[in-house]
Amino acid sequence: MINSGDTSFIIICTALVFIMTPGLGFFYGGLGRRKNVVSNMMNSAFILGLGIVMWLVLGYSMAFGGNTGGIIGSFDHILMNGISFTDLSDPEAESGSIPVFVFAVFQMAFALITPAIITGSVAGRIKFKALFFIIALWSIIVYYPLAHMVWGEGGFIGQTIGALDFAGGDVVHISSGVSGLILALLVGKRQQYDAISYRVHNIPFVMLGMALLWFGWFGFNAGSALAANDLAGHAFLVTALAAAAALVSWMVIDVIKEGKPTLIGACTGVVAGLVGITPAAGFVPVYAALIIGLAVSPVCYLGIVLIKRVLKIDDALDAFGCHGIGGIFGGLMTGLFAQAAIGGTDGLAYGNPAQLGAQALGIVITIGWTVAGTLVSAGIVRIFTPLRATKQEEVVGLDTSQHGESAYPSFNGLD
Repeated sequence: MINSGDTSFIIICTALVFIMTPGLGFFYGGLGRRKNVVSNMMNSAFILGLGIVMWLVLGYSMAFGGNTGGIIGSFDHILMNGISFTDLSDPEAESGSIPVFVFAVFQMAFALITPAIITGSVAGRIKFKALFFIIALWSIIVYYPLAHMVWGEGGFIGQTIGALDFAGGDVVHISSGVSGLILALLVGKRQQYDAISYRVHNIPFVMLGMALLWFGWFGFNAGSALAANDLAGHAFLVTALAAAAALVSWMVIDVIKEGKPTLIGACTGVVAGLVGITPAAGFVPVYAALIIGLAVSPVCYLGIVLIKRVLKIDDALDAFGCHGIGGIFGGLMTGLFAQAAIGGTDGLAYGNPAQLGAQALGIVITIGWTVAGTLVSAGIVRIFTPLRATKQEEVVGLDTSQHGESAYPSFNGLD
């Protein structure tokens, strides 16, 4: 039976998750260079169009339309065929009190933000045409199957292995972070990456983007309860706590390393905390959320240092450093602190070491599937078009060379 309260709640949560993708555009736009701010924002904006069309035409059916070998759904619900607006959501999706259409658009919002995260790793040097088709193929090859494997009926990771992922540690953050890292390696470093300092061009944009992401993340995690219930309230609370703790933790790192706290660091800490709590939000107690938030910032900070300074990989806007590493950390912490009294099953801290093993196995499978799918997607696209902008296009800036626009047309200062 459709519950109007649950339905209203999930519709609101869907709108909150939707605003995260434009919010990410501001976050990435502010972090990049002035000559690439339009490009960085466009990399989120185009996905709002492409992603919605693909999800409602094909993606929902592939992710949640039945089950084929625990890997993928089916093609039975192309263009939402065979689904009535009065049909209840699939019981396998943990709720029978909201319409299928509402569940579908809630999941649609996740299918938008995930590929948008990838674009941060290759900001400033990838051709827009190549990125467009990579994202289209990646959604089919990587995201839709992963969503099914983790959340779908008979999914191999979620049900066969028993790995827990409340709101997208595997599906959203590890997949996007790892894909971003692979594309960064394929596309290569930005021009003079090792010779010049890349500075954040608009810190207020970063703050605005962080605010929209945090605001939307409450719908992201609380809405994953798929009902207006106590679990949603718990997820909301631990989301706030983990993000706040990570903010404070990153400020401490800034003070230790730089002698003063920075707004960029505080905003980055919030995102790291949100990523870390995402897989755990519906499974771990409040004290665990505090631990996750405090610990995820130094973990991600060290990961960023390793990727950029030691391995010299140009993960431009730290998509892997925050989302990939934070997602892996959060997934493992779920296996450590999960408590059956809250949701799912007990973790290692409550006498069930097997759950930590299941989490690790799920993460390994997610990484393997993502690496293979990203290589296939990029490999197909590079047959028809170069992945990277030319040296001249990159020097001029992708705003002008890829989109013919400038964010600040009257600005005459030095970049």
